[in-house]
Amino acid sequence: MMFVRTASERDLEAVRALLVETWHATYDPLYGAEGVTAISERWHSVVWLKQLMRRPRSEFIVADTGSELAGMAYAAIKESDSGLVEVEELDVRPSMQGKGVGRMLLAELEESFWDCRLMRLEVEEKNSRALDFYRAGGFVELQRRPATRWVNATIVTLEKPLG
Repeated sequence: MMFVRTASERDLEAVRALLVETWHATYDPLYGAEGVTAISERWHSVVWLKQLMRRPRSEFIVADTGSELAGMAYAAIKESDSGLVEVEELDVRPSMQGKGVGRMLLAELEESFWDCRLMRLEVEEKNSRALDFYRAGGFVELQRRPATRWVNATIVTLEKPLG
């Protein structure tokens, strides 16, 4: 039995562990463990996650099996465009991938932002599993651009109409 619920501060250590595990599994082959650790220390710290949780007009959710977190997702309405929701994070524990967890999380985000017209997200172009997942969920490619200074990568922006 698995259910999706709003994350609480009590979940943040477990969310951090899930993010670190998932990012290493996904990106170590691309950037090396050291590079992924550097990214994780900044973007997956409990302090950072707590800041996300406090943002207005956002949703921070987890997929809970009752014994562990199977996945997490975070999305927020763009400050400059109240009709656009940006999915900033959607991660499923490697051992739980392919079991519908990501679809449950994405569906919950779509329902949470029912009044928005568009959902947008970014994926590293070498993360083909994620690209396939989002395309299967109705997302279409909007653009490609070089990544930030952190890594030598190309970011694919995808979007999906809502409502």
